[in-house]
Amino acid sequence: MTPRAVDLWVAARGQLLQWVVRLVLATTNLNKVREIRSMLRDAPYELVGLDRFPPIPPPHEDGRTFAENARLKARAYAAAIGELVVAEDSGLEIDALDGAPGVESARYGGADATYPRKFALIEDAMRARGAATSTARFVCALALARGREILFETRGTVEGTIAPQPKGDGGFGYDPIFFYPPYGRTLAEVSAEEKAAVSHRGKAFADLRRFLRDTATHMIDD
Repeated sequence: MTPRAVDLWVAARGQLLQWVVRLVLATTNLNKVREIRSMLRDAPYELVGLDRFPPIPPPHEDGRTFAENARLKARAYAAAIGELVVAEDSGLEIDALDGAPGVESARYGGADATYPRKFALIEDAMRARGAATSTARFVCALALARGREILFETRGTVEGTIAPQPKGDGGFGYDPIFFYPPYGRTLAEVSAEEKAAVSHRGKAFADLRRFLRDTATHMIDD
């Protein structure tokens, strides 16, 4: 590409982005950012993570449900940044543990606990209740905010069971211990495309993608 062509391309891109609304993904988790960008790749928005901004103190997640925490985070970051923000709160609910770790999924075993440590704690807790396995689900609650106003909310779930032992090198978080019966594998053993097709986060962001497409003109006008 010649220097003149490069200049024309940069100018054209700049003009195009004037008409593109920026959507901030309220997370510093790079795995989540990568996964969400893939899910929203055809949405008419410029997608950026919190890494594009000066450090923002995270809000205290004291909600009793995933939905409460998603709304809390969306409002807090949207107010701090002054832009359109989507936040999600997600985690693992294990029926044999009365829904634990639930909203404490990310903090289960302590803020510094590794996922292998979390897996071991779950195994110990289930064994204490005489459960070798259990039905379980991943839950993702999502909220889209501008300022203090919630513009859209949804929730996605995927049902499965707890695997006897961790398996797979893909995915992240609790994926290695979440067995998905229709695939006959854990979510850490499937491709990114297979996971996105059935995952809790994939379902929630598919709902958001439809909403963004339907309201793109309105968002730009605002």
